[in-house]
Amino acid sequence: MSNLVSQTLLIEIFTEELPPKALPKLGAVFASGIFDELAKLGFVAKDAEVESFASPRRLAVSIANVLAVQPDQAIERRGPAVASGLKDGVPTPALAGFARSCGVDVAQLAQGSDGKQDVYIFSSVKTGEALTKVLSGIIAATLKKLPAPKMMRWGDRDGQFIRPVHGLVVLHGSDVVPAQFLHLEAGRSTLGHRFLSSGEIELANADEYATRLFDDGFVEASFDARRALIADQLKNACTELNAQIAPSDGLLDEVSALVEWPVVYTGNFDEKFLDVPQECLILSMQQHQKYFPLLDQNGKLLPKFLVVSNLETPDPSHIIHGNERVLRARLSDAEFFFEQDKKKKLESRVPQLANVVYHNKIGSQLERVERLQKIAGAIAVKLNANVADCKRAAYLAKADLVADMVGEFPELQGVMGMYYARIDGENETVANAIEGHYHPRFAGDTLPVGAVAQAVSLADKLESIVGIYGIGLIPTGDKDPFALRRAALGVLRMVLDLPLDLKELLSITAEAFPAGVVAEGTVEGVYGFMQDRLKNYLATDYPAADIDAVLALNPTLLNEMVIRLQAVAVFKALPEATALAAANKRIRNILKKVEGDLPDLNAALLSDTAEIALHAELLKLQPVVSSALASQDFTGALKALSALKEPVDAFFDSVMVMAEDLAVRGNRQALLAALASLMNRVAELSLLAE
Repeated sequence: MSNLVSQTLLIEIFTEELPPKALPKLGAVFASGIFDELAKLGFVAKDAEVESFASPRRLAVSIANVLAVQPDQAIERRGPAVASGLKDGVPTPALAGFARSCGVDVAQLAQGSDGKQDVYIFSSVKTGEALTKVLSGIIAATLKKLPAPKMMRWGDRDGQFIRPVHGLVVLHGSDVVPAQFLHLEAGRSTLGHRFLSSGEIELANADEYATRLFDDGFVEASFDARRALIADQLKNACTELNAQIAPSDGLLDEVSALVEWPVVYTGNFDEKFLDVPQECLILSMQQHQKYFPLLDQNGKLLPKFLVVSNLETPDPSHIIHGNERVLRARLSDAEFFFEQDKKKKLESRVPQLANVVYHNKIGSQLERVERLQKIAGAIAVKLNANVADCKRAAYLAKADLVADMVGEFPELQGVMGMYYARIDGENETVANAIEGHYHPRFAGDTLPVGAVAQAVSLADKLESIVGIYGIGLIPTGDKDPFALRRAALGVLRMVLDLPLDLKELLSITAEAFPAGVVAEGTVEGVYGFMQDRLKNYLATDYPAADIDAVLALNPTLLNEMVIRLQAVAVFKALPEATALAAANKRIRNILKKVEGDLPDLNAALLSDTAEIALHAELLKLQPVVSSALASQDFTGALKALSALKEPVDAFFDSVMVMAEDLAVRGNRQALLAALASLMNRVAELSLLAE
């Protein structure tokens, strides 16, 4: 192995089938772990090219320009100060100890400055180690750090890994690096596709890895390239069929981790299954079979699907028919569950919820449903929604939890409730609210549509937040087992668009629980918790100082938040804004020092021209600002404040607030308090001051 020339390093761990959902991350972490360790030790430049490979049966990394021998390292250690190193010509214990730790005599130490004083210095050169000496350790250490779902042992060996390991390739250029992992010695041979390739593939050098696997082994080793191949084939198939793929969460990634040589085929199923709600069929195809269901251009399910096979064959009919046969059994199960569920009315299932524990400190799902009815009914009044519909939807909202279809596919809760409600003859508003009350289910999800669905959705989420928080299960760090943060964000997204008082909603919710269930102070605690979520949510669009300025007023009507923030942005652009914010901060600091209550403002005690002028401007602006606020014209209210700049500046230039006459002093403080009250009705402007 040449020490002078940098060459490509290839490492491949050949295994049995790796867990598909974890594969992309395993490949990325393996590649970055090997690269980072080599870069740290100086074998490779930090900007060197690195390529990750991950397929069902292998993790590999290729790194360009890796040195065979680590560069020599200059070592310099600084010891005690020269001035205190010797005592009566004899080395002090500190100096003697430093020399001993360096492996030399005191006389062999040099002297130099550390920038502050002269110190003893030990200098040496550490000869670089060979790649062969360190690579086994780097591989083992990196593999131990992989985010493995579960480790396993096999045979009679003590070593463990995610899956049994059958091969190790380590090449530096054309040379095999004598590395080891578990019971394996590194070589240059790997295996291709389990069925399409034949025999071992012997690699002449590291650079030909991906090409040889593709050409001779029928393996696309790069996860990203394989994913792109599948995406292209799916797109082409959809174009031919004039169809679109049903949305899925992570299915393309999962399928890309299941195959090494992807080929897309089209299958069909009996149209009779389309009588089952398409959400059931889609979920069955995606979750159980890893198929891609097809929709027409209107979003209606077609009796066709795409399957990504790991086999390419001139006659794929046996592959297609085999997948169709398996799917027929799956869809028959879904059809059976649907037909069985239809035999019982949704409302007849509600009493069964008494046997479903929600939380042992809060009660059953039936008790929860009773609370949801109370909360949703109260919110309905606030939204001018149909109270009867809200209570009916809340009563039926959780009934499908005990249906067979939801037992098989928990993801369909709410969706199946909607279908069963329609079959039972419930009105469309109630049926839609049963499905809609789960929205938004995740960040970016749609909000529930209509006042009834909004009321039930808010009731559901608020009941969860107040109940779980109220029994002391408060989210901490990254632990949030009951997804309270997600529920809080859902509430906030809705309330930002609705004329509802958040604190009032929390109080209504807390009152729906039996006495003593939720702790005292829960409403205030949850309100603070939700304000923190609100800050985070708004921070993507607005400056933190603006958000703090608005939230400082504790606005409970959050649908005004965005309007207030937009008004603050307009105010900050005014030429008078900086001076007014600074003046407001000065006023706040003055008023903080006031002891006791301020007297009422007495115009007769105003004597200075500047304070009289300020008072006059204050009286003039009060009705203007009040009128603007009454019509939610927050921008107009803040713009009107620009007229205060000159009188405020004049006041602070010529008026002594802390006058010796206590009556005058108190009156001037009262004037400033009135001014602060007027200025801070949209936001706390002092928080905008730099």
